[in-house]
Amino acid sequence: MSNAPRVAVLSGFGINCETETMAVFEMAGAAADRIHVNRLVSGEANLSDYHIMAIPGGFSFGDHLGSGRLLGNRLRFGLREQVLEFVKAGKPVIGICNGFQVLVKMGLLPGDDEVSLTQTASLALNDSGHYENRWVTLEFDPSSPCIWTRGMRRIRVPVRHGEGKFVTDERTLLDKWAESGQLVVRYVDPSRGYPGAGDEILPYPVSPNQSWRNIAGVCDPTGLVFGLMPHPEANHSTWLGAAWTREDTEHGEGEGLVIFRNAVNHVLG
Repeated sequence: MSNAPRVAVLSGFGINCETETMAVFEMAGAAADRIHVNRLVSGEANLSDYHIMAIPGGFSFGDHLGSGRLLGNRLRFGLREQVLEFVKAGKPVIGICNGFQVLVKMGLLPGDDEVSLTQTASLALNDSGHYENRWVTLEFDPSSPCIWTRGMRRIRVPVRHGEGKFVTDERTLLDKWAESGQLVVRYVDPSRGYPGAGDEILPYPVSPNQSWRNIAGVCDPTGLVFGLMPHPEANHSTWLGAAWTREDTEHGEGEGLVIFRNAVNHVLG
């Protein structure tokens, strides 16, 4: 498709979910390129040539000094102007798992109106004390400005992380982010009716990391920059679902694909 939105899917330094991320964007109608971060730093490639930026999951820089810390610094300092130009141009950005950690630690999420790149939150070690690889149920805030989650209620996707507990030094910010709809996605007990997500931390493993207020992902004030710990790209087709052989489900689109289609439709207008 000649008019397909172009997606820059970052790679390098231990990012390892590029292929799945590219595939799901292409399933949603975009054209995705895998771009090593060093190509952007050197000027060989430029974010301005793209409509969407995606930072996939993985273990950037081996998670040394904390998950996402070093890649976040690489983007905040080595690509500062390109990233600021991209965000201020109103182009969508998504960070998944390690990519979410990167966006939080470089200050793009939850972010502020000035795009100051000031870090206000973090992803701490899971309370379980170990890496979590399990399926979870997510619930979305229908009043959120997030363009990535429009029309969504709940989905089931896997988590794969050791540092996914969303925390902040300034607890009053949680109320601010909640009021502005930036706490866009939370872990929820699937047995609860909709809406069922709340502030009281759910028991493990319904909440796999014990994030404050069950936060699984957030957006910035504009709703264009979005990040989440779970992997929606890992449930792009029904046959990837954890329970598809036990449910009366025909082969088709998985529950996570709509996130990527929402962004593509936003760019297409």
